[in-house]
Amino acid sequence: MWCHDIGREQAANKPLLKTVFQVMMRLFSPRKTTLMFVIRDKTRTPLENLEPVLREDIQKIWDSVPKPEALKETPLSEFFNVEVVALSSYEEKEEQFKEQVATLRQRFFHSIAPGGLAGDRRGVVPASGFSFSAQEIWKVIKENKDLDLPAHKVMVATVRCEEIANEKYSIFAANEEWCQMEEAVQSDPVSGFGKKLSAILNFTLSEYDAEAIYFDGGVRSAKRKQLEEKLLQLVQPAHQSMLGHLRSGTLENFKEAFEKALNAGDGFSLAAVTCTQNYLAQFDEGHADAVIEQANWDTSKARDKLRRDIDAHITSVRVAKLSELTSSFEAKLNEALLGPVGALLDGATSETWPAIKKLLQRETESAVAGISNALSGFDMDKQSKDKILKSLENYAKGVVEAKAREEAERVLILMKERFSIFFSHDSDSMPRVWTGKEDIRAITKTARSASLKLLSVMAAFRLDDDVDNIETTLSSALMDTKNNAVFKDRSITTSDPLASSSWEEIPSSRTLITPLQCKSLWRQFKSETEHAVTQAISAQEAHKRNNNWLPPPWAIVALVVLGFNEFMTLLRNPLYVGVVFAVFLLIKALWVQLDISGEFRNGALPGLLSLSTKFIPTIMNLIRRLAEGQKPMTTDPRRNPALASNFFQNGSSSFSDSSSSASSGITSPKEGNEYSSNLKDD
Repeated sequence: MWCHDIGREQAANKPLLKTVFQVMMRLFSPRKTTLMFVIRDKTRTPLENLEPVLREDIQKIWDSVPKPEALKETPLSEFFNVEVVALSSYEEKEEQFKEQVATLRQRFFHSIAPGGLAGDRRGVVPASGFSFSAQEIWKVIKENKDLDLPAHKVMVATVRCEEIANEKYSIFAANEEWCQMEEAVQSDPVSGFGKKLSAILNFTLSEYDAEAIYFDGGVRSAKRKQLEEKLLQLVQPAHQSMLGHLRSGTLENFKEAFEKALNAGDGFSLAAVTCTQNYLAQFDEGHADAVIEQANWDTSKARDKLRRDIDAHITSVRVAKLSELTSSFEAKLNEALLGPVGALLDGATSETWPAIKKLLQRETESAVAGISNALSGFDMDKQSKDKILKSLENYAKGVVEAKAREEAERVLILMKERFSIFFSHDSDSMPRVWTGKEDIRAITKTARSASLKLLSVMAAFRLDDDVDNIETTLSSALMDTKNNAVFKDRSITTSDPLASSSWEEIPSSRTLITPLQCKSLWRQFKSETEHAVTQAISAQEAHKRNNNWLPPPWAIVALVVLGFNEFMTLLRNPLYVGVVFAVFLLIKALWVQLDISGEFRNGALPGLLSLSTKFIPTIMNLIRRLAEGQKPMTTDPRRNPALASNFFQNGSSSFSDSSSSASSGITSPKEGNEYSSNLKDD
């Protein structure tokens, strides 16, 4: 046996040894027969280490052999004399090998000598009986099937076919083309993988068949099958890598095609079904190209894995698209509702919530119709579709509610703005000038009523058709002075309608501002707007004082009584009247041009200082204008009243122009005309 076969089952001929032991005990009487084991191509392992291993295997075989009852306890040494001889390698140590063979040969030459290989002479027949003994031995061999030659043939075929199979396996494993394919398939798919690998396997198996053709058919086929299984086990990882690349590549191509189909406007379900069918068919084509003829592997798992990956990707894209679609319509609802709802709440009236409800209904129906059309391409069941539509409707309602709550948080600011609009501007939206004619009490009440209206609209979320009495409650509690007086009267035990944290018939989920908060907000609102009312009253009184130039009535009566004689003198002499009138016009012109009332607004001392600097230039300017504008008169003004009237008109115009020039240094015809017009009115 070969040195490297020690310890092996078939290569070490253990089945043959077992057969020999069994036959020897059954057919022959105990006698010493030498079993010589010649070990070929001994390695560096010492024979002293190899021989115990071999003897141990022989002892195990002997112990396992069924023995007759009489020989059950018979040791191996009663039947066999075991010897072990080791020969060196012929190729590596030729001379030493020849010497060892020559020595072994001499032992066979002298085998019948005492102590030789055939030293046990028991049962030896003489030469004259050799013929008969040989016939008997042959007869026993023919009659005993355990010694039939076909068993030896099978043994030889087993050993040799296994050697051939191992050799072909090694050749295949070292095949250059196979090694290149194995390396390439680790990173990328190999075109024609199945055909190329099948050809290499066919060549390897055909080589085995050619060399093992003369051995036993059953053994040859069994060993061929084992070789084929080993080869397939060797190539299976590469085949799995090929399928993995094919699956991942198909999946990536599917993702790209699916995305392009969706971008092109195809319906989601149609694009998913079409792309799935196309790329599963593409995978099947690639799989057919990777099939190994000799293998009968179940590759459906790879296809099932691809199908699961495709379905998972479709599901993820579906979720993303639905989320994107929902988000886009939610954004449209935000844009369509936030601004208008805020504007409606800012200008709160009795029709605010009906208008908001109508707006919400219109925009929600538009969004639902739009998303329903978009969802038609997803081939969804009615329950899922209704769930998305309901979610969108709830979102729209939530947008309105959130905006209402946001506006409710700044209701005090809105109330003050509305009060300012109604209080500080007239019906034409022009800034109000406080004169003595405005009814500040009525204006204040109107402005506060408008602010209270805003507060009542903001107090609750009203998208239902339910009727509430919030406005009436707030008006009676905050605006009705009679009721307020009753509430303040300690003798009256009527409860405060705002002393509550909820409104009647309004659930807490729809409450934006509680009654207590309304009361607190109104108190703060009144305190912050009280200053504007006070300022308006002060401005009105100041305006009355500034525009009231008449003396008190008693002074007027005193002037009439005490100045009666002077008045009659003026009536008797019209010239005095003309002089007084001319002086009046001069003083009026100086008053206007010097802007005496305006100068004294900043105080008496600044006004006097300013007038002292402008008085002399203004007088000089008036005199110069009078000198330039005077013409010779040949007609007596007293005899020509019309001429006198024209004279005074021209004089007044001259006074106006002169006073304008004196005050500003620039003559303004427009200002002169305005003053002339004022004089005519006077």
